[in-house]
Amino acid sequence: MSSTTQSYAYMHESAVRTTPTGRSLVLETSGGATPVGEAANPRFFDGFLTAPAAAATALLAVADVAASRYYRPRPSAFLDPVITAGGDRLRLESFSACCGVHARLDVLAPGLDGDDVGHGTTNVDINPPLRLALARIGGLDPLHLRVGPDGLEATTFDGRFVEKKVPLPERWLRGFAEAQVIAAGLVPRAEIPAAEAAAVLRSLPRPTQRSGAHTTRWVVPSGRTLRPASRPSPGAVCLPGCERLRSLQQVLRHASTVRVYAPDPERSHDEWSRSRQDPAAPVAWEASLPGMRLTLLLSSHASRGFSGEGGVLDDLAGGPVARDADQVAELLAWEPKIDVADLSAQSGLRPGRVRAALTMLGTSGQIGYDLAEEAHYHRHLPYAAGAADIRNPRLRGAKALVAQGAIRIDGALAWVGKGEHAYLVRIEDGERMSCTCLWWAKYRGGRGPCKHVLATRMVRNTEKESARWS
Repeated sequence: MSSTTQSYAYMHESAVRTTPTGRSLVLETSGGATPVGEAANPRFFDGFLTAPAAAATALLAVADVAASRYYRPRPSAFLDPVITAGGDRLRLESFSACCGVHARLDVLAPGLDGDDVGHGTTNVDINPPLRLALARIGGLDPLHLRVGPDGLEATTFDGRFVEKKVPLPERWLRGFAEAQVIAAGLVPRAEIPAAEAAAVLRSLPRPTQRSGAHTTRWVVPSGRTLRPASRPSPGAVCLPGCERLRSLQQVLRHASTVRVYAPDPERSHDEWSRSRQDPAAPVAWEASLPGMRLTLLLSSHASRGFSGEGGVLDDLAGGPVARDADQVAELLAWEPKIDVADLSAQSGLRPGRVRAALTMLGTSGQIGYDLAEEAHYHRHLPYAAGAADIRNPRLRGAKALVAQGAIRIDGALAWVGKGEHAYLVRIEDGERMSCTCLWWAKYRGGRGPCKHVLATRMVRNTEKESARWS
């Protein structure tokens, strides 16, 4: 697993401070992107949280996910959450150290009372003393929130910077890309009262030091509750590595309802029937809080992080996707809700090409997906979308096969490779493909296409483009 060292430079440590006018939660920011360019310590908000106790508990849950390693637990480096200001809301996001859980807190307009919310993306300092202070916040007293330095601190350098150096695995960035693709494929499957959700969580197995492979559970939506199921079946919702949901427990006392998102049972039934040996699937739980939403997205196995799921690869196999991504990127401006139809009209690209371009932008962390609003949103991390090949070995391998001219297509069959190293790719229904390689035999498309299927798709896409222009 490759990694780089990410440096965070904060003017002070984040803290809960007591002032003559009450308590103040100050979240310090590090370098990030804004509409006017890069900023050392951007300022996004100064006002009040309308539900301080709920906000503190939810923020602590996001921090807890960042500090946790659910699969084979061991001490790990703590990653500061990413915060994106979208003009009318604040989004705080983190990944677990094992990259199998994505947490996001959306503080919406009703949850904020103060000046205008800015635009941009940065990291915020979450330190151990702040975590203790957040755990103590309760009651109905107002809580002032400031994201970024105040005016005086922003213009006066006094040498009191706090610097953190954190090893940042490439899989953390790849997780952002894969999580938004996976989330976009989920649909609402149940909506239950928070008390019912708490009862379900209390019944889940306790965390262990062992792999989460034996803690996958199943529930069936039944009215306003979730009924336990003894085995997977069509219509059941998977709770993979279900102990990973325990971060929600403290939050639910502030919540009204919980929505559960999972793959569409109508669309996934045939796939489930073909692959009963591994029916596990990703799931998302979304807690509705006063003026806020907290969402936990779980990978399909506790032992698998989002970074290796391969959901982005099909879109990246398209010929003009890199050019399309550059064009679409120029139209984004930290929108809290991206309208694909609007982007299609502005760019002149078909909606399918816009979606593929968003996937390409997602490989550099620039795109997320909001399940509640069924729409993508924009964030901006300091990584180039053009490095998608580096972060996806299968994509790199497929491009090498194409460059070598190692694909021969004859109707519904394709031979990929040369001599005894050639594999047979079968093309079903004009689009769906399978392969005779070991990767496909092991995952059957459950972790995205193998490089042989990708290479075949690239050649077919090129042939289609050529036919369109001939």
